[in-house]
Amino acid sequence: MTSQTPTIFSLQAPKDVSLTEIEAELNQIWQSYGITGEDGGLPAATRATTFTLVVYEPEETQYLLAASGFYNGPIDGILGPQTETALREVQRKFGLPETGTSTPETLTTLREQIAKHQRSGAAESGAGMIYGSASPTIADEIAIRNPCRIIALCPVAGEDEGVKAQVSAYCPIQKQSSSTLICCEYITLTGTTAALERIGGMIPALLIGGLPKFLWWKATPDPNNLLFKRLAAVCNNVIVDSCNFNEPENDLISLQALVDGGVPLADLNWRRLAAWQELTAEAYDPPHRRASLREIDRVTIDYEKGNPAQALLFLGWLANRLDWQPVSYQRESGDYDITRIRFVAQDQRQVEAELAGVPVADVGDIIGDLIALRLSSTNPKADCGTVICSETGGCMRMETHGGAQSAGLFQQVSSLSEQKAEVLLSQQVQRWGREALFEDSLAVTANTLKLRHG
Repeated sequence: MTSQTPTIFSLQAPKDVSLTEIEAELNQIWQSYGITGEDGGLPAATRATTFTLVVYEPEETQYLLAASGFYNGPIDGILGPQTETALREVQRKFGLPETGTSTPETLTTLREQIAKHQRSGAAESGAGMIYGSASPTIADEIAIRNPCRIIALCPVAGEDEGVKAQVSAYCPIQKQSSSTLICCEYITLTGTTAALERIGGMIPALLIGGLPKFLWWKATPDPNNLLFKRLAAVCNNVIVDSCNFNEPENDLISLQALVDGGVPLADLNWRRLAAWQELTAEAYDPPHRRASLREIDRVTIDYEKGNPAQALLFLGWLANRLDWQPVSYQRESGDYDITRIRFVAQDQRQVEAELAGVPVADVGDIIGDLIALRLSSTNPKADCGTVICSETGGCMRMETHGGAQSAGLFQQVSSLSEQKAEVLLSQQVQRWGREALFEDSLAVTANTLKLRHG
């Protein structure tokens, strides 16, 4: 289903400014517009009054699209509907599969096109700072709901030429409420990693005082990164997405180190597990099944091969809830990535868990999505067999391999469009501070992963 892109009113298209002029330029945007619209015909506009979101964007998709003329909005690192439309346009033009996502083939094609234009002198040098005048729909899921300030930090490769700054302001127009424009201010800072680190001290001054401050760190968090440490220290919430981690097992341990260091952390991938957690809890809510929770000693989780983070976090949550302590961890790679983990329950029973990375033909936007899980017991009298799955095939596989007890209870997780990062992010910025359940579950996951080297 194609979502309807909202109409955008541009208060200010991307404008190059000096670092010292950022606040003055933003104030000028609002002064020139006027409180009730410059000609009385425009609705009143609400300036950023909810929070500041800092986005650290380590990849080049929007740069390449902009430099190739397919995309004309600020580079904010949030791949919303307009970026998706631009990607589809590129893919259609060059005969690539129309996924609307940033595939390696698409990026390679864009790089080749830019190199071709540069050789012919048709493109300007720089990091793709080429913009048109069409209205962008940046950070749609956030901007539609909240008048906020977004500061995008865009590291680029190449010579260190300092940091370039742009400011802009856009207001999605809501048909159901056209009396007031809800506007986002955008500050885009572009430079090499070293250049961005150099100006790290001035970034906190751009955060709106007295309002919540969020850092969406789209790279794998590095506790030793100076810019990360500086920003994490002044933000109410540091948001990551473990579905993008290159080395999930090591990187989840790094997340735990950040929590131990007092960083108020949130993982969008954890949010994707909410439906699985709710169905699991509901399965054991009836009084006659509640007692059987303690009988569970076999856990099987299937996930899409490529990233075990969701499976590991779900198992960490389950172990945390049932007071299981991890004692061993073994992993085998092959057609299926098999991880076997053993726990000891409070009554000294052995609990065995198997995580299976299953190769799938149709990989979605989220790498490592859960496919199915089965909870059961070696006690033939226990009434704890439960299967939860995201598709019929997943349920069938669990039933086939799980024995008679698996038929105790079936639940099915609906496919959710809300799994996309920008939608989860719009929900995450409604809360801030530390999340006890996530931190407790992550601690079990990290302790489990540390057994790999034990």
